[in-house]
Amino acid sequence: MAAVCLMIQGTTSDSGKSAVVTGLCRALHRRGIDVAPFKPQNMANNSAVTTGGGEIGRSQAIQARAAGLEPTPDMNPVLLKPDTDTGAQVVLGGKVVGTMDAIGYHAYKRTARDEVLAGYRRLAATFDAVIVEGAGSPAEINLREDDIANMGFAEAVDCPVALVADIDRGGVFAQLVGTHELLSPSERQRLKGFVINRFRGDRRLLEPGLEWLGDHTGLPVLGVLPHLDGLHLEAEDRIGPEGPAQVSREGSLKVRVPALPRISNHTDLDPLRLHPRVDLRFAGAGESLDGSDLLVLPGSKSVRSDLEWLRHRGWDEAIRRHLRYGGKVIGICGGLQMLGRSLSDPLGLEGPPGTSEGLGLLDLTTELAPEKRLARTRGRLTIGEAEVTGYEIHMGATTGRDLERPAAHLANGPDGARSGDDRILGTYLHGLFEATEAREALLAWAGLADPEPFDYDGAREAGIDRLADAVEEHLLSGPLREILRL
Repeated sequence: MAAVCLMIQGTTSDSGKSAVVTGLCRALHRRGIDVAPFKPQNMANNSAVTTGGGEIGRSQAIQARAAGLEPTPDMNPVLLKPDTDTGAQVVLGGKVVGTMDAIGYHAYKRTARDEVLAGYRRLAATFDAVIVEGAGSPAEINLREDDIANMGFAEAVDCPVALVADIDRGGVFAQLVGTHELLSPSERQRLKGFVINRFRGDRRLLEPGLEWLGDHTGLPVLGVLPHLDGLHLEAEDRIGPEGPAQVSREGSLKVRVPALPRISNHTDLDPLRLHPRVDLRFAGAGESLDGSDLLVLPGSKSVRSDLEWLRHRGWDEAIRRHLRYGGKVIGICGGLQMLGRSLSDPLGLEGPPGTSEGLGLLDLTTELAPEKRLARTRGRLTIGEAEVTGYEIHMGATTGRDLERPAAHLANGPDGARSGDDRILGTYLHGLFEATEAREALLAWAGLADPEPFDYDGAREAGIDRLADAVEEHLLSGPLREILRL
């Protein structure tokens, strides 16, 4: 029997598509069904590395985890990583093929489509069910031609569709009806019903609207998912308010992170955001970095332009002032590159070719090159010999004397650098804070007295299970059972 396929599309970005797919994957996996996630095309700067050294969207890696699987490039054949407002690095089948502007990529879509269909067919031949996530909205009629992200894909593989809308944004019925009206006749026939996400309150007050929606469109409401307060799920891309609210306890370590315009893999900070003894805040334009114990310079998809953005706000001097007052600094990936003396991009891989002066806080220089390093790895920090795990996603090479004081010894050799006064640490290792031993050692180094163990992996699993419980109760008890042949 062919694999069951269901595609979750949304009326908008961040409507809850990723969460619904994650919840469905865990719910079906718990029922003993071999299920795999799939997203034809993802646009995000949060990514993950597969065991074979491929790169996919972070959300698909989490969905694979929910399904009890190791992630593979087939689960996200096309990943677009924006480095400007009009251009993005294109990752096809887990590997970089180049940087394209919007017009160039539109012409490239037919090649991308072949990779998308091949990846899906391999999953469909292996698993009992494939849960597909759309991108953006199917109502983007300007992108309908050669679409591979939403209805174009669904029609190519004959996959039914459920449409999700976020009631927390307001205007949920306008979202759903407007999207329905903008679909072509054949696309409407593919649509099997609606899912309303993030509902708060008494459902009885919603019922008249649900009845009207069914009468107006002829389609059922497949389920109403409640708002799950404090839910933690790794973000697909944007920095959002999701997760438990931070309550600063006495003795908490204050951590500040510049919210760079092209920030990437900010999920590196999730273990600190959820830590009960850490007060972590992302600082946007107009906010201050002062008063913190630890500053973290995160990854960036456009390091030179983000470094200029940081300088324009005077944060280069704020970082130096922080160090003079006894604070600590960690730079991860692009953040490591910013800490050096200079950063060169002779081929224009992340913007106009050229060289930028770094912050000059570590004796390092970096030159970007086309080859991207993608690897999972493990080893030990040079702080406390703590065991650390993570992954590398970076382009180019870093050289300099401060590499003689590495931040870690990994399976593939030394990584990163520490300053002579031991106030600055830089590393290429994403996932730096996930391992408990490494996180405790780094927090103690940053000034947290007696950092208590915190089970981040357990918190991540609990978030996935909460989603699955909600999906079981509010979706799989209704018409979706028949669509999924349960």
